[in-house]
Amino acid sequence: MKVRVDSRELSLSNLDKPLFPDGTTKAEVIDYYHRIAPVILPHLRDRALTRIRFPDGADRPGFFEKNAPVKKPAWVPTSPDGLIICNEPATLVWLANLAALELHTHQWLVGADGPDRVVFDLDPGPPAGLDECRAVALALRERLAVDGREAFPKTSGRKGMQVSSTFSGTFDEVSDYARGIAAEFAAAAKDMVTDQMGKELRPGKVFIDWSQNNQAKTTVCVYSLRANPAPTVSTPLTWDEVTHGDFTAASFGPAEVLDRVARLGDLHAGLL
Repeated sequence: MKVRVDSRELSLSNLDKPLFPDGTTKAEVIDYYHRIAPVILPHLRDRALTRIRFPDGADRPGFFEKNAPVKKPAWVPTSPDGLIICNEPATLVWLANLAALELHTHQWLVGADGPDRVVFDLDPGPPAGLDECRAVALALRERLAVDGREAFPKTSGRKGMQVSSTFSGTFDEVSDYARGIAAEFAAAAKDMVTDQMGKELRPGKVFIDWSQNNQAKTTVCVYSLRANPAPTVSTPLTWDEVTHGDFTAASFGPAEVLDRVARLGDLHAGLL
C-alpha cells in the first residue's frame, strides 16, 4: 500500500505479517517507530546508522546491515562511507518496513573529528543480573560526577544496561577515558566487575564494555526496539528507578515507552 509521511510517499508491504513471536505485526512496528519519532530522531540525527533486520521475524535469524540497501530511496541521505543517516520520520517508516527492528549508532556525528558521547555498556554474566547492573550504574553515576559529567541510564532492552554521558575530545581520548574507568571499577570490585572481554571471565560479574566507544562499534539507540519473543525497547530510566529496581529486562514494551514519553518527556534529552 502507498502511504504519505510528511512530503514523502512510501510503499509498505506485508503489514499483517507477525515480526515477533507474540504476534506483533509489521504494521505495529511501523506505528511505534512513527509515533516515537519526535524523541528518537534527535538521537539518530546525523549519525551513521547500522541496522539488524529480521525479515522472517524476531525468532528467526536476522542479519546485520551496515551499508545502504541497493534500492534506497533517493531522499534518504548516507554518510561518505555509505551508511544510512536517519533524519526524518519517513526514513524511520521505510526502515521499519524493511523489518529493521534494531537501530544502532556510533557515539559521534558524521564528519566529526571526535565523539560527543561516552557510553558504558553493562553486560551481566549469569548469575549476575540487573540488580548487579544497577549497582554498577549507580557507582558510575558518582564516578562521572567527579569529572563534572551527568550520567544518563537506560535499559539495553535485553539483559543489561547502558550509562552514557556527554564527551568532547578525540576518539583516542574517549576510548582511553572509558577503558580507564572500567579498569578502576574492575580493580576496586574484583568479585563483581570485570573489564576483560573474555566470556570465561564474566560469570557472576558485570562486564563494563568500554569498547563500545571504538570507532568500529555501534550501540543500540535509545528507544530502539529489540528482537525478543515480545518487543522490548531500550528505555531511558530515572535514577530513582535505578536506585529502587522498579523494572526488569522486559519491563518496557512499545506501549509502555510511548506512555512514559508522554508523561516524562525524553529522559535522555541532556545528551543532546
